[in-house]
Amino acid sequence: MRIGELSARTDTSRRLLRYYEEQGLIRVPRCANGYRDYPEALVDTVLHIRGLLDAGLPTRIIKQLLPCLNEPCVIHIPDATPEIVATLETERDRMTARIAILTRNRDAITAYLTAVLPPPAPGPS
Repeated sequence: MRIGELSARTDTSRRLLRYYEEQGLIRVPRCANGYRDYPEALVDTVLHIRGLLDAGLPTRIIKQLLPCLNEPCVIHIPDATPEIVATLETERDRMTARIAILTRNRDAITAYLTAVLPPPAPGPS
């Protein structure tokens, strides 16, 4: 796919996609004519990157975590200082709290919809 389609599907600007490539977060093969050919798998990768950036992780940590998001692997961060470990723990705990809030909100919306929507019509017997 072309950069415009990836941009639209991930709600990520073309400039940011090029930045992710510069940072080594994504690898984009080129066609014979020199154009970038963005593989389908990059949609999920870009969404992972955006989520991790939104969580406050720096790109250098994201680059090390990305290979482990889609398949099990051994994570080795050679410069895992106590500060990096503390940052990851803080972000993990913040994500856990956000997940709990989102779960409560989803459940409240579901309860509301159950109360206001008519029950589904019985299907054919």
